[in-house]
Amino acid sequence: MHPTASVGDVISNLNSSGLQIVLIVGPEDELVGTLTDGDIRRAFLAGNGLEASIRELIWRDPVVVGPDVASHAAEQIMRKEKIQHLPVVDQNRRLVGLHRLAGLTAASEQSNLVVVMAGGEGLRLRPYTESCPKPMLPLDGRPILEHILERAISQGFSRFVFTVHYLSQMIEDHFGDGSAWGIEISYVHEKELLGTAGGLALLEVLPDSPFVVANGDVLSSISYVDMIKFHEANEASASMAVRLHEWQHPFGVVTMAGVDILEVQEKPSQSSYVNTGVYVLEPGVVRLLTGQPEDMPNLFETIRNAGGRTIVFPIHEPWVDLGQMEDYLRLGGRLDEVTSASQQTDSERLFDEG
Repeated sequence: MHPTASVGDVISNLNSSGLQIVLIVGPEDELVGTLTDGDIRRAFLAGNGLEASIRELIWRDPVVVGPDVASHAAEQIMRKEKIQHLPVVDQNRRLVGLHRLAGLTAASEQSNLVVVMAGGEGLRLRPYTESCPKPMLPLDGRPILEHILERAISQGFSRFVFTVHYLSQMIEDHFGDGSAWGIEISYVHEKELLGTAGGLALLEVLPDSPFVVANGDVLSSISYVDMIKFHEANEASASMAVRLHEWQHPFGVVTMAGVDILEVQEKPSQSSYVNTGVYVLEPGVVRLLTGQPEDMPNLFETIRNAGGRTIVFPIHEPWVDLGQMEDYLRLGGRLDEVTSASQQTDSERLFDEG
């Protein structure tokens, strides 16, 4: 990618390649520098939009190796430098390849618990959910919940809790205790719907480390591992994954003072960060729940009022809320628009602001 590209161009490249890194090259294919998804998160936090230039964001002194360096030696360098990618350049610094630690090693085991909130009735997806719980609706021939589970497993997670209520037996019959996937699954049964957070009060055993909470209708390539590290580095009580959402007004917008026109904007664009339905929580916040219905935004407010720190984890990864009829039908039972991205990032540079 050329140094004149925008943040939006980089995000498109990251999402299409799944590499979690973009290599910036000059007119002679010489390596100028790199940009990772961590750099993009920092750019968003600093207020940069999709049209912002990447010139000031480029990391211009990446570790590189020559083409004669063997794979095992490249792996040792990446582990020593605590990086996930290692560009390969020739004697003129022209880019000729890229080593990826994720391609050389398997995902490490993660001891953190993952809680999936799967008890909703899916009223927005009627009539499809009249005889099928929302997380069990098919996507690519398999339940939505199975895709969520397998993406977490691919990142090294093996301990899961599903909170269930509506037609819960269908979920339990399909997943059982998780042994078919080589993992552990237990269930929290909500006698009444407790919202997107209330069911956490019913956990039989309080987690002993930060844990992930994900809505059972959200499919994404978010790295739970990176989000936990970001959460810990910033000493947060609760972290919320957020994504920049942009939309264009369908009409010209008129700003007035009485009957006088001050400004006319032709179909202006607006942007804001939206909640993606993925969180990391400290175990202690569960004690703030009463067992009554509670949604996650209210829990975050309660945490802040109790003196805890609540933060955002900006994401650019593919993400879709399949609880929306329009989005579920748009996918047409296919995963084409929710690509599988690499779960590794340059964590050392991602978390250095913590």
